[in-house]
Amino acid sequence: MWGYAFASSNVHDQLAQQQIIFPAKGSPELADPRIGPYLDQYAGQQVLDGPQAQAYADHLIAVDLSNMPFGGVYSKLSAASRADPGNARLQSLAQTSFEGTTLRGLLLEAYGFWTFGEIALWAGVAAFSLAGVLGVLVGVGYWRSWRARPESEVLPVAGESLPVP
Repeated sequence: MWGYAFASSNVHDQLAQQQIIFPAKGSPELADPRIGPYLDQYAGQQVLDGPQAQAYADHLIAVDLSNMPFGGVYSKLSAASRADPGNARLQSLAQTSFEGTTLRGLLLEAYGFWTFGEIALWAGVAAFSLAGVLGVLVGVGYWRSWRARPESEVLPVAGESLPVP
């Protein structure tokens, strides 16, 4: 449970500092069929949790990057800009790709930690549930031991001998 609380609060706090906002309802970005169906539910909200971070990274940044030359792949844009150092447009595109790829990676990292927190939550729920079941079974065992007649016991009381068949 502590792992869940730590992961979710840390992810929330870190994302809140970035002040990333989803596009507003009716914005041109949400009209794109590769973006809108995934982000409509978050329109105008701030990115504050793992699922929001994943949606923003995978359905806004990734689509924006894919619309760039070379599919927005930083290594390809960077190689092209190094091959033509005088081309300001390529330099700018390489920088934009680097920033977009970095932000996307950081948001997906936040999603990963959020997911670890969710796993910790369910593991905690399962552990406490099993502890409750085992507690009930121990209670039933004590109750049965108080109700059992001495002749029905499997093991003899200390000092008694076992019957020989």
